[in-house]
Amino acid sequence: MTAIRGARERARSEITEAIKDEARKQLAAEGAAKLSLRAVARELGMASSALYRYFPSRDDLLTALIVDAYTALGVAAERARDANAEPPAAPGTTTSRRPEGGSTGRSEKAGRGEARARAAERALAQWCAICTAVRDWALAHPHEYALIYGSPVPGYHAPHITTESAARVGLALIGVVRDAHAAGLLKEPAEPLPDAVVADALALGAELDVELPPAVLARLIGAWAQLFGLLSFELFGQFNRVVEARSAFFEQAVSQLAGSVGLVAPGPRTST
Repeated sequence: MTAIRGARERARSEITEAIKDEARKQLAAEGAAKLSLRAVARELGMASSALYRYFPSRDDLLTALIVDAYTALGVAAERARDANAEPPAAPGTTTSRRPEGGSTGRSEKAGRGEARARAAERALAQWCAICTAVRDWALAHPHEYALIYGSPVPGYHAPHITTESAARVGLALIGVVRDAHAAGLLKEPAEPLPDAVVADALALGAELDVELPPAVLARLIGAWAQLFGLLSFELFGQFNRVVEARSAFFEQAVSQLAGSVGLVAPGPRTST
């Protein structure tokens, strides 16, 4: 019985993926608003009644596609973040060495300064890598990006189950800033915020269980919105005949967004 159940589950999984693959083709050809279960079933050579056993309605299929898109985008962001994380120290290595016959005070201070500079550079690199990975994914999957960040599908209301996957990119960015703040590397914004904005930021911090200053959280929300605004302008044509060097423009913009939340690369190092 276990073997039979396993075979049935594999078959169901394969058919489910085939349905979603065909639905993505329809997204590219017709757009989400015209997605049709009957058309998907026809292209797969299935009876509509059989397809309904996998997705009872168009909205159920749309939800599955949306969760898949958010998940793939989140995975891309998280992998980029992790690829720019601090590499583990080699066994037996130390962070500083005592000069023979000399004082360690200045060398230790210089070593700490260099370590902080490297950590700040790494945090900025992680931020930029996440943003670049999001852009790369969006350019490679424009129709799936349009599904999750384009015009709302008439008559469709995303259920709560899409929330967790939708938050992954934002949480990746927040994690980088949180770690920088915990390490004392964050340059907190000095400009005051309206009380209502502070209240929203405090509520978000409590909901996410993230300890960050309200000014930083508020600017993180703005940076997150601006990131996807940049991508939507690029993918949906608003940059046509306005921005041609789009990769360079994007890199400069996300670096500015990093600075707005307090991630600042150290200046040139000088010898003492």
